Amino acid sequence: MINYEKTKSAIKKIPILGDIAMYLYRKIYGIPKFRTSGEYWENRYRLGGDSGAGSYNILAEFKAEVINEFVKKKNIETVIEFGSGDGNQLTYFNFKSYIGFDVSQTVVNRCRKVYKSDPTKRFELLEAYDQEKADLALSLDVIYHLIEDAAYFDYMEKLFSSSKKYVLIYSSNEDEHKNNNVADHVKHRKFTNWVEKNAPSFKLIEHIPNKYPFNGNNDISSYADFFIFQTQD
Repeated sequence: MINYEKTKSAIKKIPILGDIAMYLYRKIYGIPKFRTSGEYWENRYRLGGDSGAGSYNILAEFKAEVINEFVKKKNIETVIEFGSGDGNQLTYFNFKSYIGFDVSQTVVNRCRKVYKSDPTKRFELLEAYDQEKADLALSLDVIYHLIEDAAYFDYMEKLFSSSKKYVLIYSSNEDEHKNNNVADHVKHRKFTNWVEKNAPSFKLIEHIPNKYPFNGNNDISSYADFFIFQTQD
């Protein structure tokens, strides 16, 4: 399976020839230039790509450690995730009932096949969301991949409207970072501003810093922290 992020990162470091090498990389793998978030992820999964380093190894283990403990502590029965990806992160979780939504039909089909024998899990295209609700709404490594404002606003509305009790977000929470060498499909956002303005009934009850704060290596570190909200209604 192609590791797009690692390959792209290595290419960008090539002196002088970086731009040419990136052009050839896109041509070889048939990857078009970034146009929309949805198109990017569909193309990525269609070409055999995965959800990225954040859904594997130590970063996936860290997320599972925090989320499984929270689910157990709060007696969470139902979970909805927006941006369920390739399903690898899900293998680390202990959920009683789960619905995963994603923008890519390719990866939704992939997850349906992988989890076809598990009746506690369901996967749907994001546009098929039909006001389903759960005790916990999850957003993991998604918000900073929502480049278009319209996609971001729609996503946030679905995320918070789907929650009966809690919303758990794993993301960066700044509009800019000192490291400006970010990929085309990354746009950091201070999403807590959106929550304060548009979902005032939800209050931040816990902020958990990343166990592996970003150190320049995307495979073993991340900009994302945990932000847990609870409805006051």
